[in-house]
Amino acid sequence: MKAVTLVEETRAGLVENVHTGMICGVNENLETIYHAGDSSHYTYYRSAAKPIQALPVFLSNCIKKYGLTSEEAALFTASHRGESYHIDALESMLNKLPVHENELYCPYSYPLNAKPKKEMLRKNKEKRRLYHNCSGKHMGFITVCREYGYPVEGYWEVDHPLQQHILKLLSELSEVPLAKIHSGLDGCGVPVFAIPLQNMALTYLKLACSELIGDLQVQKAVKQMTSVMNKHPRIVASENFICSELLQDQNIVAKGGAQGVYCFGLKKERMGFALKVLNGSEDVWPVIVASILEQIGYKNKETIARLRALKPSIITNDAGVEVGKVHEKFSLTNM
Repeated sequence: MKAVTLVEETRAGLVENVHTGMICGVNENLETIYHAGDSSHYTYYRSAAKPIQALPVFLSNCIKKYGLTSEEAALFTASHRGESYHIDALESMLNKLPVHENELYCPYSYPLNAKPKKEMLRKNKEKRRLYHNCSGKHMGFITVCREYGYPVEGYWEVDHPLQQHILKLLSELSEVPLAKIHSGLDGCGVPVFAIPLQNMALTYLKLACSELIGDLQVQKAVKQMTSVMNKHPRIVASENFICSELLQDQNIVAKGGAQGVYCFGLKKERMGFALKVLNGSEDVWPVIVASILEQIGYKNKETIARLRALKPSIITNDAGVEVGKVHEKFSLTNM
């Protein structure tokens, strides 16, 4: 495994944090054209897999059948942060879909964002499965099981027909044979899969450029799914988070996962990128993605500016005094 230093954070000129990792970019010819570090490193998708895990819903007639809005449909792909607009949409989905909250396998939780969590604690509200950041995904799982005639019980098991369906879709999109996909267990209890970073980048290229997908049904489902992600960016995460900032740009399909994994595809440029920060930091994603976009000459400077605003190059303390700096240390190798 070859990693490179992606970002350094200094305080009074002394290096305080070092973030190492790998980056890979691929083109429409399915070739690796940019890299930093080892592009073949096996990496778990974590929540960057959510668009793929949501595909069975979009391949079905469930969204139309149950009268879901496009905002509600976006929650199937989301790592929602528990804001009021997330909870309102999830409650609405519970009223429409053939799903009971107690069937969700994701754990009882409070919202990820501090403000709604604090408000719920102030009102003595209890944890709910609905508040878990993966609840939209799990609602999609159960809905699809009932639509396809799969058993709901055990939908979280790797050998369940639904999870095997998802695994097959992942194999086709990533072009990694089933036998070479490594499986583990994700934070919410469902299977999580690892493949080489370059194939993760390829997957997001196809999500951005669905015409590269040979199966016309999957192509249509991907186009519908990414459309609702771009239409409702704050649903996929919330304000001031990288996914929502990137998805505001209609040219980009993006989703991050736990432990430093981030993936995005560019429609006009016909490129896909995947990166892994080895210490698991999500804090430096905006810096790394902004630098990638700058290094490839990305034209939408507003998108880059939004990323830079999320993680400024100047580090300040609680009083707003400058105490350090963030330094990007990598250069993409153009192959």
